[in-house]
Amino acid sequence: MEQRSDMMKAMPAGVKAVYGVETYLQSVLDHTLLHLIKVRASFLNGCGFCIDMHTKDALKQGETTQRLFGLAAWREAAFYTESERAALALTDAVTKLGDHGVPDDVWDDAVKHFGEEGTLNAVLAIGTINLWNRLAITTRAQPPTA
Repeated sequence: MEQRSDMMKAMPAGVKAVYGVETYLQSVLDHTLLHLIKVRASFLNGCGFCIDMHTKDALKQGETTQRLFGLAAWREAAFYTESERAALALTDAVTKLGDHGVPDDVWDDAVKHFGEEGTLNAVLAIGTINLWNRLAITTRAQPPTA
């Protein structure tokens, strides 16, 4: 599959703006949690470019292959903390946003673990990776070959 467009060349100011949100998120969210959110949403959206990038980043920062592979079936895997589970449930609900939005129990559990501001920061992270996924999938961005 051939890449349709190079975002950095075609709209550098737009990409820079989204990177600004990424910089903010890096400063307010736990990096392990941020990696789990990015990989899980990218799995759900089927974004090969982002899965490649964010699994590599997570591994470099100490995440395990077991936990990264386990994200495909995180509800059945026992190696995520309660707070990680809350963030993953929120990631699923926001990424697969249906007619009824995010269920109250998912929201309430996230707020219990992260507080209102932390939950909103997680929603911003989920929204941002969903934006990146949509940009990468639409432009057919390709991960670098090994």
